[in-house]
Parts: sequence; structure tokens; C-alpha cells
Amino acid sequence: MVSVSMDAQEEKTVKTICVAGSLNVDLTISLPRFHQPGETITGTSFCTYTGGKGGNQAIAAARLGAQVMMTACVGRDSHGDMYLETLAREGVDTSCVRRAEEEATGVALIEVDASGENRIAIAPGANACVDRAWIDRCEEDMARCGCCLLQLEIPMDTVLHTAERMHRRGVTVILDPAPAVPLPDELCRYVDLLTPNETELALLTGMSAGTDDQVLEAARTLLARGVKAVAAKLGSRGCMYVDQERVIRAEGFRVDAVDTTAAGDSFNAGLAVGLAQGLPMAEALRLANAVGALSTTGFGAQGAMPAMAQAKELMRR
Repeated sequence: MVSVSMDAQEEKTVKTICVAGSLNVDLTISLPRFHQPGETITGTSFCTYTGGKGGNQAIAAARLGAQVMMTACVGRDSHGDMYLETLAREGVDTSCVRRAEEEATGVALIEVDASGENRIAIAPGANACVDRAWIDRCEEDMARCGCCLLQLEIPMDTVLHTAERMHRRGVTVILDPAPAVPLPDELCRYVDLLTPNETELALLTGMSAGTDDQVLEAARTLLARGVKAVAAKLGSRGCMYVDQERVIRAEGFRVDAVDTTAAGDSFNAGLAVGLAQGLPMAEALRLANAVGALSTTGFGAQGAMPAMAQAKELMRR
């Protein structure tokens, strides 16, 4: 894994992280409960936020102090304008964000119930325009990063091509397999760290993942397919890291959750930043758990993503 030296007395910017993935505008409605098929229910609020798994991970990492570049695509529309302004305000390098003429910016329709759980439907739009040609155009910039974060909200062919190119360049590849679909074996061989949640782990392996023993067994089947390591996200229970030599269980943090929309994305960002800082894996996992937990304490995918000082304060409790 990539690492940089850190002065114990001074917060420093960590080595650059590249995020190749989706940028969506989230249209979010809060509901007292999820409705049944055919039922109409009145919501309590409606808001428009910037989101998408790629953008979420980029902004979460930037707030933690990382230098971050985004490789993505938005439409030439008001939603695209809003997203580029948001990324620039957060300090994310947008030189590899393309403006598509033929597609609108991606949109996610999100329902959040009173307990903070969510249901999401996505219209990919311009995210489908992140293709091999765009990755090739951005490759030199991306290869100067120590770590590349990927998800599955851009075409699978692009994810595979990006993982292969970054692997050959010696860049650490972290894949969040969401939304969950079967992964090609070739892609598995290029992934240094896979970060599924329990549902995604079960779908990827065809195995149950409801207990720690089941998570461990399922993770090991992914190692057998070529993935170097698995960090399974277990919600409030924390996470479990598995590689060929180690199993590390990191407990979660108790917070008052109101919106879990980007908890997994925040976890990935915290893990990437921790590894970029040179933290031991166990400490990087604790940081990831803290960042993921804090991200659920406010509304919107990116609204409560914490700064590093906030994450450290939670870890000290």
C-alpha cells in the first residue's frame, strides 16, 4: 500500500488520491416510513444534494486532508455546473472531469426513512460516458497518484480498464463493488482491496454473510479469485479485514444516525486516506469506521462528511 511520512506534531496533506467514478445529483425526500408498491405517502422534506459514489469518495477524502483528483463526466447542464462548483470548493482537482454534450448529469432519487435508512434509484446519464478513451486521456495524471478508488456506477468495461492500467502503473487499486453485480475474474486480479458491505459480499459470492464467520468464509472465496484483500463493511458492527495472512476485526462507533446514504463511500475515503498516511491496517480501519459513522449524522450524501480532527475526536472517546 502507498504511504507517506507524517509529522506527529503537524497535520500534513497526504499523497494524492485519484477517484475514478460517478458524479450524481441526489434528489432526496425524507419519509416517515418506506411506502408499499402502489402506495402514495407524503414526505417531510425534499432537498437537492451533490452525490454519486465517486464524488462522495472524492469529497470525503478531500475533507480529511488528502490531495484528490476526480476522473469523471457530467453533462453540460445546471446540475453539472453545480457539481463542478462543489468539487472546486472542496479542493478537488477537476481537470479530468469531462463535460458531455450528449448526456445529462447523472441523477439519483433517494428516499430516507425516519430511522436514517435509505432506498436509491439511479439514472446514470453522463456517468456512462466515462469510457476507455477518457481513462487513456487521463492516465498520466492518474498514474501520479498513490491510490485509485473505483466503484461500479460507471461502465464495468471502464472499471476493468482503469484497474488494469493503474495496476500496471503500480497504483493501489481500491474497489467498492457497489451497486453490486458479478465481478469478472480478470478484474479481481487487479484489485488490491475490495470493500463490499454484507449484502454485496453475499451477492458476489453466493454465500451468506450475516455472521463474522460467514463474512470470513465469503471473503476468502474472493481472495481465491485473485483479490489481494477484502475489507467487509458491517454497518454499526464496524468492519472485517481479510488477506492471505491476517484477519482484523475493527468495531464500529455509536452515533445518532439520521441519513446513511454515503456511509460506505465515507468509509472507503477514510480507509484510503489512512493507508496513504502510512497507518497500520488496524488503525486505518478504525479511521474508516469513524469517518463512515460521522457521515451518517447529517442529511445528504456529503453534508456530514467529517474533517480529520472530527474523526480523531470520535476515535478518542
